[in-house]
Amino acid sequence: MEKKKYSSYAELDRDLEILKLEKEINYQKLVLSFQKTKESITPQKIVNGFVSSYTEYFSNSYVKIIQSILPYVIGWFINKKRGR
Repeated sequence: MEKKKYSSYAELDRDLEILKLEKEINYQKLVLSFQKTKESITPQKIVNGFVSSYTEYFSNSYVKIIQSILPYVIGWFINKKRGR
């Protein structure tokens, strides 16, 4: 990084003020990010995330499960109707 040469104290003070404001903005962003993270790590949200991930996994499996069980269920109803 190239060093900047200042011709007056006013320029130096202005740049220092800008850096101070940038530092404060970054600090406030960090605080906000921390608060959002803290709010997202509640027991209810953790459980909801866990349940939703498994629900999504099993919802895709329902069709396969039903397709594999359906013939046995139909056979059971047919045999029950016949009296076996």
